[in-house]
Amino acid sequence: MFFKRLTALVVLVPALLVPGLAVAAVGAHVSAVVDRATTPLMDALPIFDPAARLAQAVVPNGPVAVPVPAASRQALDLRRTLIALAMKLRHTPYVLGGHSPSTGFDCSGFVRYVFAHAIGLELPTNSASQFRVGHRVKRNQMKPGDLVFFRTAGRHGRVSHVGIYLSDGRFIHSPRHGETVRIDSLQEAYWAKRFAGAKRPDAMAEIDSMASDRG
Repeated sequence: MFFKRLTALVVLVPALLVPGLAVAAVGAHVSAVVDRATTPLMDALPIFDPAARLAQAVVPNGPVAVPVPAASRQALDLRRTLIALAMKLRHTPYVLGGHSPSTGFDCSGFVRYVFAHAIGLELPTNSASQFRVGHRVKRNQMKPGDLVFFRTAGRHGRVSHVGIYLSDGRFIHSPRHGETVRIDSLQEAYWAKRFAGAKRPDAMAEIDSMASDRG
């Protein structure tokens, strides 16, 4: 410490004796001192590197889950429940007027049973009356659980057959005497020729509408 003070006096005293030298000498000395003091400090400070910080950012691995509105979940759950019960009833025999697994099913009895026991919705008693209710659905907008109707007595006759739409052009139904509940395709020539349209029961259409409004 003594030698540092002595060095400072050696620098300052001549500067005071020579006019104009004081400010320059003091300035030079101060700059040297500051340089020596700040160099270790600057070396110790971390360097801000935006690229490195971005590289360390956490990026989600895989798809990010998007919350589904409650109304949309409800509509999806209803359709899944309908389809699950309908699929369990495959291979049940066709019986004219049948309306339960124990008696067998005709086409409208099968549809009524599934809707009543899966979601508690009561539908009319026959395919023609079922076709007169609900919301008409375009073929390219059909969803699982919609009803598909056919005119099996002729293209211009009344609706006489009904099934439940599944997906990808497939539907499940109780077709005719001597057969059982099964899956068929709307692309098959017989059903394509007799297709009369699709309907969505009012209760399901209302839930879909709520889901669209809140989506």
